[in-house]
Amino acid sequence: MNENTKKELQSATFERLLKHLDERKDVQNIDIMNLAGFCRNCLSKWYCEEADKKGIEISDLDAREHVYGMPYPEWKEKYQK
Repeated sequence: MNENTKKELQSATFERLLKHLDERKDVQNIDIMNLAGFCRNCLSKWYCEEADKKGIEISDLDAREHVYGMPYPEWKEKYQK
């Protein structure tokens, strides 16, 4: 597999993970953290860190919006228990 195809598959897999998490709003971050050792907030931090490595500036709120599929304060108000 060439590097470009590998990156395309990884990107599609990441977007699929985000879609899956979006469909499971009933699962709280603390539950994911306790079971898997990471949560939606971790994903947004990793997203920021990877952008930074490439010299791309992304705010924490923008990264969270990408991961949560909506502004974080809105998600928190609607779905966080």
